[in-house]
Amino acid sequence: MKLIHLYISPEHNFFGHHGQPAGQAPMIEVDTVECVAGKGLVGDRFFDFKKDYKGQVTFFSHEVYERMCEQFQTMGVPASVFRRNLITRDVDLNSLIGKEFEVQGVRFLGTQESAPCHWMNHAFAEGAEEALKGHGGLRAQILTSGVLRQG
Repeated sequence: MKLIHLYISPEHNFFGHHGQPAGQAPMIEVDTVECVAGKGLVGDRFFDFKKDYKGQVTFFSHEVYERMCEQFQTMGVPASVFRRNLITRDVDLNSLIGKEFEVQGVRFLGTQESAPCHWMNHAFAEGAEEALKGHGGLRAQILTSGVLRQG
């Protein structure tokens, strides 16, 4: 698995905003990110959110991003619009659900699909929520602490 983008955001844009406008907090691309076992990514909105939280970190496939851009003829919209932390290449993220895996020496447990929500229709393109079903990324728990690097 290659990590081609690493993102954190200190605030929620969609989570907890049901029936309200989306927030405006940016996704911040970083070269490295510190993973803390059982807590999440340092500086991210879900860091130490709650005990045993299934989405301490989220992964998203760059190949899915490319397919979405082509399908919706959406150019110039960065992969960060999907609000996932780690943008990957060369891995079937769904195959990691329920499994332990390692990236750059950090161990994770894939917990479930990071299911798309209605906000994707606003953030990316109308119809994105439906198109992402089954391909929304991976939610995971961090099992060992360490640092991830882009590239």
